[in-house]
Amino acid sequence: MEQCKISNLYDLNETIAADYLRTAEYPWELLDGLSDYVKRLGAALDPEKYEQRGEYVWVAKSASVAPTAHLGSPLIVDEGAEIRHCAFIRGSAIVGKGAVVGNSTELKNVILFNQVQVPHYNYVGDSILGYKAHMGAGSITSNVKSDKTLVVVKDGAEEIATGRKKFGAMLGDRVEVGCNSVLNPGTVIGPDTNVYPLSCVRGVIPAHSIFKRPGAVVKKQ
Repeated sequence: MEQCKISNLYDLNETIAADYLRTAEYPWELLDGLSDYVKRLGAALDPEKYEQRGEYVWVAKSASVAPTAHLGSPLIVDEGAEIRHCAFIRGSAIVGKGAVVGNSTELKNVILFNQVQVPHYNYVGDSILGYKAHMGAGSITSNVKSDKTLVVVKDGAEEIATGRKKFGAMLGDRVEVGCNSVLNPGTVIGPDTNVYPLSCVRGVIPAHSIFKRPGAVVKKQ
């Protein structure tokens, strides 16, 4: 499953959590320890650039946070990020530089790389979104299987048992997810891939592709 490796999904120059991502081979291996990592990283941030807004909540002074947004702990909001009206960040989250978390968007146990956009009615849980990844309005990561069994990442005949009950989606750099799409538990989408609106996505989707529907994935020209 080479295409699911951190080294093939993400440019680690585009996240404050680069050191943490270097400690694992696959991105979902980092979800369990994310809360503790955010606490450690936040405590080491430059107080000239970041202010503490509660226990284990650090917000860059250059970030924009709407007064109606909920900032749960632990959390780091990096420089230039925008947290919009009624955003709900439950905690265990890193919001990257220049990222946008929009109206009624909910985050939980996530890393958003720099310039990620989840701007309209999105749910992102137990997931990692790469540099400039964008989720269209109403698109969500479904992070628990309906039968509550453990998530298995599947790429054709290859499978990796993750041992996790909660696992949303791993989006590579510059992935575009169309409006009102559902990314099922264990979805991994390679860099520079586009997903059509109203899609139901599962498994591993190759980089530089267009996902039109299950069984119809084409390479970009």
